[in-house]
Amino acid sequence: MKEIKCECGHVNPPGTVLCEACGKALTEKAMNEKLHDMRYEGSARRSQTYKKTVVDKTWNFFSSVKTGVWLIILTLAASSLGTILPQQDYIPSNVDPAAYYQEQYGWFGWLWYKLGFEDLYGSWWYLLLIALIGVSLVICSLDRFIPLRRALSNQKASRHEGFLKRQRLYLKTDTAMTKETYLHLKEKLASRHYKIREENGNLFAEKNRFSRWGPYVNHIGLIIFLLGCMLRFIPGMYVDELVWVREGETKVLPGTNEQYAIKNKKFTLQVYGKKDNQNFKEALNTAGKVAKNFQTDVVLYKQNPKRVLGEERPLKKIQSYSIQVNNPLKFGHYAVYQMDYKLDEFQEMSFLFEHKRTGKVYGTVKIDLINPKSVYHLGHGYMVKLLGYYPSFTGFAKSGEPQTDSYIPNNPAFLFSLISPQHPKGEKSFVAIKQTVEPLGKNEYKLAFAGLKTRNVSALAVRKDMTLWILAIGGAIFMIGVIQGAYWNHRRFWLKRSESGILAAAHTNKNWYGLKKEMQLVLDGTGMPALADQQEKKNRGG
Repeated sequence: MKEIKCECGHVNPPGTVLCEACGKALTEKAMNEKLHDMRYEGSARRSQTYKKTVVDKTWNFFSSVKTGVWLIILTLAASSLGTILPQQDYIPSNVDPAAYYQEQYGWFGWLWYKLGFEDLYGSWWYLLLIALIGVSLVICSLDRFIPLRRALSNQKASRHEGFLKRQRLYLKTDTAMTKETYLHLKEKLASRHYKIREENGNLFAEKNRFSRWGPYVNHIGLIIFLLGCMLRFIPGMYVDELVWVREGETKVLPGTNEQYAIKNKKFTLQVYGKKDNQNFKEALNTAGKVAKNFQTDVVLYKQNPKRVLGEERPLKKIQSYSIQVNNPLKFGHYAVYQMDYKLDEFQEMSFLFEHKRTGKVYGTVKIDLINPKSVYHLGHGYMVKLLGYYPSFTGFAKSGEPQTDSYIPNNPAFLFSLISPQHPKGEKSFVAIKQTVEPLGKNEYKLAFAGLKTRNVSALAVRKDMTLWILAIGGAIFMIGVIQGAYWNHRRFWLKRSESGILAAAHTNKNWYGLKKEMQLVLDGTGMPALADQQEKKNRGG
């Protein structure tokens, strides 16, 4: 396609509708318009000019506002669907997600899982949607910004008569303008902060051109914001993990690349008493215990990055700290928050190996409910084998198999084999709280409950956000664009003088009422009539 040279001498890119310099209509359609479409100054947009190659078609697809809107609708719809069922992070960690969703929600759960909704915000196709929105924003902006900037940079003061006639606010008189009137008009325009340009006795005044870039500043802010969102999926950029640490336990902090570990020395819970504040009396009577303070006294360690095969990493103490709500432990780019707690979690259960008829005890079995052993030797031929452990026993399946829905010992149950000199092959016994089942008939020996040891557990949230400043910059730029485009508007005024009379026109990208009022103030006292609104004439059929 060839460039278009206007009669004014300006060379326009292929596809230009209105000459960038003088505004003359370059197409038959533009010549037949009653009012020019000034949205993009009649400039040559790539998407409307080149349509043959694959690159052209791809560019045109993403430059369409409809494409951007549909991508946003699809992303919002996917985000809404992701809230119907719980995400994978909120289901029991010891179950297979595929089986869990199908068992709990039937065919819909199966389909939901197959489509990748169980980890929606980390799925490849959701990230692809976000990336496509970003691509659409970039191409939309470039497709419009570059030609618009070129057109606005090449404006001349001497405009083609046809261009002025096809502006919404227009004036034509048969009386020539005196020099005094012209100078007075210039002064009034300058007093209203218009930048004035003159050429061959003609005048062009404009102000607030910067407001035209508001939408593109919006786009830049959104692109930066989307980039920040996508960076959250890069390992090490964003961490938001929850870890439960029991009293006396040391755990590696998730999301720290196994660099840091934390030990729960003690958990403390303080509740409001009726003597604390009489204003709380009624609330305490209704709600019962209300937490006044809960905190975890911890020790932070840094692990040696070098691992020796078969040995645990040595720990180097960094600091001791008391983590409270809104008072996190901060180190490096990480922060550890107190999120939740659980009181009196089962830690250890004790059983007596007892002869049922005589009551004689042959030893004590102490079972660590977090890391139980498979065999407990009591001596003299007495031994207990742990055949099955069900930390959160929920009942028996149809097949008779015991079931558990969590690895946390909320309701522990055990399947034992009780070995004695009289029964070297063992007697089977299923033991749960307030329940003992002997599936193969009555046993000679039993395990009698002897005690329970508990401890408190703290839920600590490990957070790290290296993208926050990117999101903040993107949001700030977006708001600048909103303000830039909302509170100012681009206003222009053209005056073409000749011995036979004058032509005048004005244009704004929005707020025509404000422009008309301002033009009245500018022309008041010059002897010139007010600019006529040709849009109102058109609507009235004039």
